[in-house]
Amino acid sequence: MSPGAPEGAHVRIGIDTGGTFTDVVAVDERSGRVVTTKTPSTPADPAEGFLAGIDKVLVAMGLDGTAVSAVSHGTTVATNKLLEGKVENLGFITTEGYRHVLEIARQSVPDGYGNSYFWVKPPRIVPADRVRTVGGRLAVDGSEVRPFDEAEAVAAARFFRDLGISTIGVCFLHSYADPGHELAMREVLTREHPDATVSISSEVLREYREYERSVTTLVDAAVKPNIRRYVQNIAARLADYAGGASVPFYVMKSNGGVLSAAEVVHQPITTVLSGPAAGALGAAVVARAAGVDRVLTCDGGGTSTDVTVVVNGRPALTTEGTVGAYPSKIPMIDVVTVGAGGGSIAWVTPEGTLKVGPQSAGADPGPVCYGHGGSEPTITDAHLVLGRIPPHLLGGEVPLDAEAARASVAALADRLGIEASACANGILEISAWNQANALRQISVKRGLDVRDFTLVTFGGSGSLLACRLADVLGLDGVLVPPDPGNLSAYGLLTVDVRNDYVRTLVARQSRLDHPRMAGVVAELTAQADAALEREGFAAADRRFERTADVRYYGQAFEVRVPVPDGPMDALLTDLVAQAFHDEHRTLYGYDLRSDPRQEVEWVNLRVTGVGPIRTPQLPPATSGTGAQAARTGTRRADFGDGWCEAALYDRALLGAGDEVDGPAVVEEFGSTVPVHPGFRVVVDGHRNLRITRTDRRPS
Repeated sequence: MSPGAPEGAHVRIGIDTGGTFTDVVAVDERSGRVVTTKTPSTPADPAEGFLAGIDKVLVAMGLDGTAVSAVSHGTTVATNKLLEGKVENLGFITTEGYRHVLEIARQSVPDGYGNSYFWVKPPRIVPADRVRTVGGRLAVDGSEVRPFDEAEAVAAARFFRDLGISTIGVCFLHSYADPGHELAMREVLTREHPDATVSISSEVLREYREYERSVTTLVDAAVKPNIRRYVQNIAARLADYAGGASVPFYVMKSNGGVLSAAEVVHQPITTVLSGPAAGALGAAVVARAAGVDRVLTCDGGGTSTDVTVVVNGRPALTTEGTVGAYPSKIPMIDVVTVGAGGGSIAWVTPEGTLKVGPQSAGADPGPVCYGHGGSEPTITDAHLVLGRIPPHLLGGEVPLDAEAARASVAALADRLGIEASACANGILEISAWNQANALRQISVKRGLDVRDFTLVTFGGSGSLLACRLADVLGLDGVLVPPDPGNLSAYGLLTVDVRNDYVRTLVARQSRLDHPRMAGVVAELTAQADAALEREGFAAADRRFERTADVRYYGQAFEVRVPVPDGPMDALLTDLVAQAFHDEHRTLYGYDLRSDPRQEVEWVNLRVTGVGPIRTPQLPPATSGTGAQAARTGTRRADFGDGWCEAALYDRALLGAGDEVDGPAVVEEFGSTVPVHPGFRVVVDGHRNLRITRTDRRPS
């Protein structure tokens, strides 16, 4: 049971709010029963869709709100604010002499240095006229070079108060080594500008690299008011729904863990990209149960498709991510996002070229076939025109207007001078290659061969191009889990509470101060332990994972490697150095362990506190009696090679061992799987659809 669950409550619920639909999964912790559903998202007030989803799934279970023991939620509130560029009324306070740290930024230029003549630096997250500096200076080791200038701090606080700027980020030079000056600045702001929302870098990201630390702190400050209002609103309404009981409410973090609502309002930046993180973790659980240890995930939603890589059940993490235009150094699952969701709009460039995305029709007005006012053809419209999806979604709850979809695709085809079916196929082919390129990027950049992986497709639109992706990437197979449209919501129920703590401590291997390192690790572990205690976990249940960011001396970026349990002595640090050599060879094809001139350098020490939450068990599939029993009819469809009669199957009626040969379409409540000619689907013992080619042909 979840810590703090109300007496007698026994249903855990996962809710993933997407651009088009809100996905819901409920697990009865007594019986193991799993119930899934979807409800339309409500962008104007996401809490409405959230509560509607809870109500719908509990009605399906014959229960009321008092049965809810915990709710885990993946939210896009922070992500959307950043992607839409809605960052305003923000102020920045930094060290005297460093006013232009945001303007200088980094020297990197998008698309390579050949673009230097044409690239225009985008606006900074805070314009220069809203940056104030304060006297005082720390050295790299945290010792004080010049004292904190309180008079200048008061002037800065009053400047922002008088301008009406109430969201402020503070980042002083080397404050990762000693937070004293930043804490003093926050005290001044609290006294002089009590209405201000403040983030300080020593609490958001306690590691070096001033530009990234500054931007990460400012992003945290920018989204804090939105996240606070959203989470507190839902928590209050959830308590009302549960008859006044305080229901544990967790929010998904981008590092692959969850955090309680009470804690997440203090760490809002950790929720960015939380939706993709939940999907990757759900895919990892499903794949591991199926005996697959090397997985590429493809999470297709209404607005975009997110891809990541999972090896041995663990999604890859990065601290070099970005959210929109803003770099972020917080740990996050390494996700590549491409604008190729079901609502992505097809359009023609001035040169007469067909393009797809990144613009999306979203949930409102949605694709043309939804009949809600959409006028531009989308990927969903193309699938409907080609007969690859049924004339309704969600078991008939959302009827689709096929004629309107055909008219919109035909109008686009006329502009291109081609047939409507060719235009629809072109839309889907472009979408498939966009997804394939993202999958190559996430694998090849890590030194991995995409052909060694199984593709796991999920999300409402993730499986629609599964067969084409298998061809383009040369994959041996594709795995489609049960209820793929709800896998991200299921993933929310499989994750533990996780808190990350980091400290920069730069030193070469031969000059390591082992007692100092041990002290830093002990301090980070104590912080993680205190956070887990606040979350309600017993001391015996708390776990701690140690890692280090390491590089060769002179390199600019690091490789993260695990630090084994035990005292931080020379023996242990030598083991970490050997692990670094091995990981460096895996990533880049070489290592320098045999060159005594190339010394290993430690940069950051990290501790992650883990509070385990029980993972629901995947129910086994019943034995099949033959796919014919699940066949519901036929429909004319075009899979890229012309029109044919495709057999239709109800996935709910397929059992373990059943086989379906293409051309076919496997339909279920929240998703559809088109099976192209030359492909076969086999249902495995965990109810997954395993797709393979029955013949071989070039992509």
